[in-house]
Amino acid sequence: QLQLVESGGGLAQPGGSLGLSCAGAGKPFNYFIVGWFRQAPGKGREAVSCISTNAADIYYTDSVKGRFIISRDNAKNTSYLQMNNLNPEDTGTYYCAAGLPSWRTVQAMCDITWLNYWGQGAQVTVSS
Repeated sequence: QLQLVESGGGLAQPGGSLGLSCAGAGKPFNYFIVGWFRQAPGKGREAVSCISTNAADIYYTDSVKGRFIISRDNAKNTSYLQMNNLNPEDTGTYYCAAGLPSWRTVQAMCDITWLNYWGQGAQVTVSS
């Protein structure tokens, strides 16, 4: 069983920055595709970004392209999401997720259907 624990997030003003970390334990972290998802109040969980096992392939949803950066350090069993130029629409609970790779592309894998390990979530609030 892979355990995922998010940390970071918090409160930022519009235009500000926040960072999230996702620490994995229990299984070799480098075996897994890692993704970040978010859920705003009253809305469904949406994919934000996903990264392949060796970081060669990365997917971003359109609304965060050019503002968010996903990365991973397999030696530290950790993935990161750097969020810049935040806006109120970025508010929500952010979840780290992981799944074993398949024949699907990273973009196709970046879906709640295919990632079966989840963290507990971290709150991100963007407000003036």
